[in-house]
Amino acid sequence: MRHLLAMIAMLLAIGCARADERPLTIGSKNFTESIVLAEVLRLEAARAGATIEHRRAMGGSAILWQALQAGSIDAYPEYSGTLTQELLKGDVPATAHVDELAAALKQRGLGIGPSLGFDDSYALGVSADTAATLGLRSISDLVRHPELRLALSNEFMSRADGWPGLKAAYGLRNHTVQGMDHGLAYRALNSAAADVIDLYTTDAEISTYGVTVLDDDRHYFPPYEAHWLYRLDRAEERPALRQAIEALAGRISREQMSRLNAAVNLGKRSETDVAQTFLGLAATGTPPADNRTARMLARTTEHLRLVGISMLLALLIGLPLGVLAAKLPRVGQITLALTALLQTLPSLALFVFLIPLLGIGAQPAIAALFLYSLLPIVRNTQTGLATIAPALRESAAALGLPWSVQLRRIELPLALRTILAGISTAAVINVGTATLGALIGAGGYGEPILTGIRLDNIPLILEGAIPASALALVVLALFSGLERLLTPRGLRASSRG
Repeated sequence: MRHLLAMIAMLLAIGCARADERPLTIGSKNFTESIVLAEVLRLEAARAGATIEHRRAMGGSAILWQALQAGSIDAYPEYSGTLTQELLKGDVPATAHVDELAAALKQRGLGIGPSLGFDDSYALGVSADTAATLGLRSISDLVRHPELRLALSNEFMSRADGWPGLKAAYGLRNHTVQGMDHGLAYRALNSAAADVIDLYTTDAEISTYGVTVLDDDRHYFPPYEAHWLYRLDRAEERPALRQAIEALAGRISREQMSRLNAAVNLGKRSETDVAQTFLGLAATGTPPADNRTARMLARTTEHLRLVGISMLLALLIGLPLGVLAAKLPRVGQITLALTALLQTLPSLALFVFLIPLLGIGAQPAIAALFLYSLLPIVRNTQTGLATIAPALRESAAALGLPWSVQLRRIELPLALRTILAGISTAAVINVGTATLGALIGAGGYGEPILTGIRLDNIPLILEGAIPASALALVVLALFSGLERLLTPRGLRASSRG
């Protein structure tokens, strides 16, 4: 696997810019608070004359952490509890203070800024009606009610400081639990589709939906003080980065952060506008008109780039591998097993694996899509060639044709329909999976989908989902036409008969 990933890295890398020549880049997680904090830092740094690029909504802690260590981003907002319980687990004690965190991070070439002034802890919440009816005040009270359905965010379900440890600490072993995007959990609770959800204590929706926050009576959750993590080398090269981070120390209270989140999620203001208001900055001018056509054109271009380049690589590698698998059955079994194994890797996990090699953006997304496209192409090429009638092969051999001519003029045309079916399947899967590229800054149709989920904005979700579905149908139609165009007339006639 390491050799394969290294080969992809060499194929996709187009040179590296020197660190001091590229702009400062900060990242944010896929929830409102993180994006607002990143915009606050970007604008604060601009006061010192520094230009910072903001990679928005890149996913969860694992992706941002990998990107920071790989140098793909220079800073991002993180929480002390996540550091002690998840990212630096085993390297620092669970009760580590900032000085201990700084020492552990320094060994990785990273620094930690002072607290922003607020704690945003995990918590569990229920509706006010459920709390009143069942007398729920603390997490321990849930043990008496195994019938309650828990809807927990996907990241919380797998984190070391999330559901596995919480379940053990409180003995919550008999509840029905399902994973759900954090942005949809409040709607599920409000519609009675779930009884208990996890939440962040600065969520604006807590008061809006009348959620009762259950007391962590066994003190399971550690403090989650908000800090900036940053690369020490970049802060040394660009003092404005450290200056902006230190200027924000202690500036935001929990109540203020909750109001900032509410201004975006409930007031429907942009994160940039909210950050400007917080810093007391005048708006940069009249907001540009919402040009949906231009926005969709840009997203379509990004999506086609992801799909087109990854499919080209898959064809260049997959077709020869399929031919090899057909000609050498033992090698073919190994090849098919490896490509099938790649297909089983979760796409988000594969993105994380590729970040240290390729950074963030389009390159790791293209590499992951390429790997996912191999199996249908390799398998269908091998199957199409292996099922050619032996009599046809013998006739070609009897004519004394070289093996390359037999392959090009006889075998591939006969197997063409099966091969094209595999390529078509790979392309359709590719179109859908490419939407996840938005989690690592690759753009495409996934960006409006993820933003719409975060803001509970159905039209924005459809802005990405409908074009993605339409593109998949266009791909199917194109390959259907391509099959008719490339299939020799005699073979078309015989198949109809």
